[in-house]
Amino acid sequence: MAALLAAHPGLHFTVTQLAKRLGHSGGAVGNACETLVDRGEAERVCTKPRTYRATSATATAAQRAVITAPRPGSSAPPTSQPSPPAVAPNFPPPAAGVSKPDPVVRPNGQRYHPRALANLPDVEALRRLRAANVPVLLYGPPGTGKTSLIEAAFDDLITVAGDGDTVVGDLIGEYTQDEHGGYEFVYGPLVTAMQEGRALLLDDATLISPKVLAALYPAMDGRRQIQVKAHKGETITAADGFYVIAGHNPGVHGAILTEALASRFSVQIQVGSDYDLAAALKINSTAVRIARHIHLRQQNGDVGWAPQLRELIAFQKIADVLGREAAFANLVGIAPPEDRDLISEIVAKTLGKPVTALALGRQL
Repeated sequence: MAALLAAHPGLHFTVTQLAKRLGHSGGAVGNACETLVDRGEAERVCTKPRTYRATSATATAAQRAVITAPRPGSSAPPTSQPSPPAVAPNFPPPAAGVSKPDPVVRPNGQRYHPRALANLPDVEALRRLRAANVPVLLYGPPGTGKTSLIEAAFDDLITVAGDGDTVVGDLIGEYTQDEHGGYEFVYGPLVTAMQEGRALLLDDATLISPKVLAALYPAMDGRRQIQVKAHKGETITAADGFYVIAGHNPGVHGAILTEALASRFSVQIQVGSDYDLAAALKINSTAVRIARHIHLRQQNGDVGWAPQLRELIAFQKIADVLGREAAFANLVGIAPPEDRDLISEIVAKTLGKPVTALALGRQL
């Protein structure tokens, strides 16, 4: 850590930037930086986000490489939430091709396998767009991995699950009764993300009423501020690193991408299922082949639904527990009613025998 800071005297680095360069977790890097600060061998120049630079003693610390505990009573800030980039780093240009990156572990412990985007791994592309403060909208059918990608890209993510019942208070905050019977104002995810300089995901953003989304727009433009009218008209200014990204499922009932919303997202990325990844994950090859075929029929307008990666992962789990026949029967059963007959026909033709939706049989 000291060697990296000493090699760039005068430059400021956030915890996230240091973690990416060193390949360590944000928590470990934050602790190391605070140890250097406590020993007078680095300087913390900002707390939101935590940003550090070298001092005259940093180079000597790098040569010694002595690890000591922080002084008793030191006031190191909590490190459970890694800080996002405060300024756009000087990235090298994209390579001519994309080398195979390592999987990224999501908060739920599952591994995300990056895909190609603009000659970069998609995770890296989103991080660069965030560093440049370019909002992104990901769109595609449910189950294609939009949320998984965003969770893999940003380890400080706050998520809002949008629907038709989402109100302004769900974003900004509202008064809540406390343990003493009084009321206190509790900030919502938008204010929290702004204050802490974190990434905010609007999942299913196009299901949220345009009137509710309008409360978000001042935070996304040059003002980077909102007024909390319900809390004495308080003005909230976004800290460095605050970033908004959204997901949209076209074709879902009630999902409307308004011009006002679309204009706020300079980059819009289509996300489809990666059937090659499904095969690499050792999902039943016949199920993957059927999904590919249905997807082609969907593109031709013959059918409105096709199994996505989410359904294929579920297929394999069902096959492991209940058997292959039950998994194929369930695949037919989860198809929308208007597409079920054609899906059943496609599956039956591939398997060489009739397949109907999974259902209870006679009493045993």
